[in-house]
Amino acid sequence: MLEPLALAFSTASSGATLPVTLRAVETKVGVSNRVSSFVLPMGATLNMDGTALYECAGVLFISQVLGFQLGIEQQAVVVLTSLLASIGAAAVPSAGLVIIFLVLESVGLHGPEVNAIVGVMLAIDRPLDMFRTSVNVMSDSVGAAVIAKSEGETNVDTGAH
Repeated sequence: MLEPLALAFSTASSGATLPVTLRAVETKVGVSNRVSSFVLPMGATLNMDGTALYECAGVLFISQVLGFQLGIEQQAVVVLTSLLASIGAAAVPSAGLVIIFLVLESVGLHGPEVNAIVGVMLAIDRPLDMFRTSVNVMSDSVGAAVIAKSEGETNVDTGAH
């Protein structure tokens, strides 16, 4: 998985990485084209777990900087909204930073102070986005292997490709 992960890291786009991920999962991991061509595009579109984690951490950071206490119910709203918003995020660089405004609004965090903090986060977003995309691509690939195994494919990750 080194090649797709390196490409994901450098482009910060799971969409751009998809052809390389498909090839690696099929030729090196041993997942059939039938499974990989269904699971990986769906994962690149819907499975943005790195983005969801970033949204949660970003909202918690901003609330702490502003001295805004999030109760357990609000934290649950942050988690749920982050999961749903990450599904709708585009597979392009820095999409998570745009989506964070939806999650912030869900717990009542808005205004010029919030906008300023998100602006500061923009300065360090690129390297974070590179790691988020790598997490997304790896989890999509693992998901394809797990589904292939559950479908009875026997050459998955055995070295017999």
